[in-house]
Amino acid sequence: MIYLIATLKIRPGSQAAVVAAATPCIHATRQEAGCLRYDLLASVLEPETLVFVEQWETREALDAHFATPHLLAWRAGLAPHKLEGRIEIVHPDHVEQL
Repeated sequence: MIYLIATLKIRPGSQAAVVAAATPCIHATRQEAGCLRYDLLASVLEPETLVFVEQWETREALDAHFATPHLLAWRAGLAPHKLEGRIEIVHPDHVEQL
C-alpha cells in the first residue's frame, strides 16, 4: 500500500473554481481499481492551500490513474489556478518526490 500527498498552492480567490474542476475527477478516481482513498482537503488557515490525500493498493494502480482521461482533464482545469505544487509518494520504506 502507498500514499500520495499532493500539496497545491492556488491563486487567491480560486478555491471554488478549483474544487469544482476537481469534483468529477474525485468521483471517477474513487471508482478506479486499486484506489482505497482519494480526498481533497482545504487548509482552514490558508484557503489557497489544498491537499490531496490518496491511498493506493500498488504503485501500478497509481501509475494507471496518472493516464486516465479524468485526471488529465483535472490537470487542464487546474492549470490557470495553480501557483505551485508538490507531490510525495509514501512507500513503506521510502518517500518518492515527483
